[in-house]
Amino acid sequence: MNPLNTVSGAISAGVILALVVTFFIAPLEFNELGLARWLHILSGVMWIGLLYYFNVAQIPALAEAAADKGGPGGAGITKYVAPRALLWFRWAALATWLTGAWHLIRAGQFVNALTLGGGGQDYYGLVIGIGMWLGTIMLFNVWVLIWPNQKKVLGIVSATDEEKARARKTATLASRTNFVLSIPMLLCMGSASHGLPF
Repeated sequence: MNPLNTVSGAISAGVILALVVTFFIAPLEFNELGLARWLHILSGVMWIGLLYYFNVAQIPALAEAAADKGGPGGAGITKYVAPRALLWFRWAALATWLTGAWHLIRAGQFVNALTLGGGGQDYYGLVIGIGMWLGTIMLFNVWVLIWPNQKKVLGIVSATDEEKARARKTATLASRTNFVLSIPMLLCMGSASHGLPF
């Protein structure tokens, strides 16, 4: 059976290939911080990738579908694509935050990041802390604003048409906020160890 025929097969094949590469490079070493960082990056790519998909592809496409009176509409997306994408989206957000916290705790940097480098006294703590706080706000938006409102929009929970319209607006604004926050958040995540690009 070809592992590329299913999502779970492709994920499994990717993990196995990553383990082969790891054991080829360092066969007898275990690096917990490296594992935490890798899982943080992996889940973060899934989370932010879906965030970008929603904001640059799905939301505009659904708006066009709703405006196209003779077209097929967005029922296929809202029935089949959006629930699955939101499932991966919300759990990837949580996994990203947890693996980031795991990495910072094991590196002895969690409190430093939480306090923004002791009020700006430590560059790494300041920069990674800004990224962590932006990511925390984004995680809050996913679980407290986006997901509960999307359940109404998608009909997972019952809501009137008026409630659905309000929920759609709230979810869209929270998603757009996360889209905007993701740009400086990614800057901070990369710049904490590698320096600002300007």
